[in-house]
Amino acid sequence: MKDILNQLEERRAAARLGGGERRIEAQHKKGKLTARERIELMLDEGSFEEFDMFKTHRCTDFGMEGDKPAGDGVVTGWGTVNGRMVYVFSQDFTVFGGSLSETHAEKICKIMDMAMQNGAPVIGMNDSGGARIQEGVASLAGYAEVFQRNIMASGVVPQISLIMGPCAGGAVYSPAMTDFIFMVKDSSYMFVTGPDVVKTVTNEIVTAEELGGASTHTKKSSVADAAFENDVEAIAETRRLIDFLPLSNREKAPVRPFFDEVDRIEDSLDTLIPANPNMPYDMKELITKIADEGDFFEIQRDFAGNIITGFIRIEGQSVGVVANQPMVLAGCLDIDSSRKAARFVRFCDAFEIPILTLVDVPGFLPGTAQEYGGVIKHGAKLLFAYGEATVPKVTVITRKAYGGAYDVMASKHLRGDFNYAWPTAEIAVMGAKGATEILYRSELGDAEKIAARTKDYEERFANPFVAAEKGFIDEVIQPRSTRRRVARAFASLRSKKLSNPWKKHDNIPL
Repeated sequence: MKDILNQLEERRAAARLGGGERRIEAQHKKGKLTARERIELMLDEGSFEEFDMFKTHRCTDFGMEGDKPAGDGVVTGWGTVNGRMVYVFSQDFTVFGGSLSETHAEKICKIMDMAMQNGAPVIGMNDSGGARIQEGVASLAGYAEVFQRNIMASGVVPQISLIMGPCAGGAVYSPAMTDFIFMVKDSSYMFVTGPDVVKTVTNEIVTAEELGGASTHTKKSSVADAAFENDVEAIAETRRLIDFLPLSNREKAPVRPFFDEVDRIEDSLDTLIPANPNMPYDMKELITKIADEGDFFEIQRDFAGNIITGFIRIEGQSVGVVANQPMVLAGCLDIDSSRKAARFVRFCDAFEIPILTLVDVPGFLPGTAQEYGGVIKHGAKLLFAYGEATVPKVTVITRKAYGGAYDVMASKHLRGDFNYAWPTAEIAVMGAKGATEILYRSELGDAEKIAARTKDYEERFANPFVAAEKGFIDEVIQPRSTRRRVARAFASLRSKKLSNPWKKHDNIPL
């Protein structure tokens, strides 16, 4: 018996070494952790339970039958993050460059199936050279099996991808279908075709970093949600994000202890809005002053800065925040901001996370670039996302809410539950100057008359009371009491029940 136990320990030790000491050292020299080190950091100490440690590939071509490392380039299993169950896979670059084989894919599929069955998030740490060329179509079939599970798990359990090395070709599509993608600066990249293929086909000369690095995907393409300095920071922030999320669509997000007064009064908010209506201010100040302990986890901070998305807690409960940012493009909605916010709203709705919308929007960004780019259809995505959402929705209009953008931003007409406005709110079809020039076109030559007409329009419509008189605004509130009013609103909506008509699925304007 002792010999058998010793043999088991020897085989385990060999499996834990992956591609061997030399390759582990090479991984460390690149500033990267190994697959097992990443799992150790991600999960609570001593909580990891591994699956398929001894699984090997079945390939017999190109001399592969003589090299069958245990685990086949991916470490899979489950554990806990702050005591809550998650399933993980971590690709091992020291074994065949982390390339995906048929059996490598089977290991990932197994934990994804279990995650859906048992209701727990899936965290994938990607560090792979792509499909294993020696296996040909079998490795491509493996990718497709993983893709199918990403699709089935979407909206059932949260899926988080960490890109911690190369991620090329078919490998990028699995992370692309997950809910959140985090990258590591300078050591991770994602692209469908690499720099060499790009040069051959299009004659463009581009580096891997320029083509698919963390900066490219967080600032230009919006493929990634955030980028971090190193593996350790990426893992720590992932653990923080998981604390805001439910384990599955069958559960609510966790309620955390909070040490902040629910009825905290913030006098500084009374002077947040500048006297000049064209002066910007930082909407993040309002978000942090509403949140428990000022804690805000922002999503896609570096992309489409004219809208802010992320998670806060109010009375210990997770809330998704969507807010116009007057500091960027005056807070206008455009193609990028509409796409960014629509995806976030749909995530919150899928996992029963209430949505707080903070509105200061002068309209949609005008111009040929926007129209040619399909701003109508992209703007409709956000409209659609808010309209179909059945979770509690609380809206606060701080300043401008003009035209169709007023409707889009979780208005009462899109089944907003509580729609508040500050006294500084202006709810109208358009700004006073533009409206006057249309209404009194015949008087455009008389500057004094136009100025008087503009002032008259401002007095009549540049306030929240016309909308309040019609019941489109539930209450005009004091800015200083925003946290208390929002907290009470969400508290009253905890037992909200609302369902959409039966359908196979909707047809959101993609």
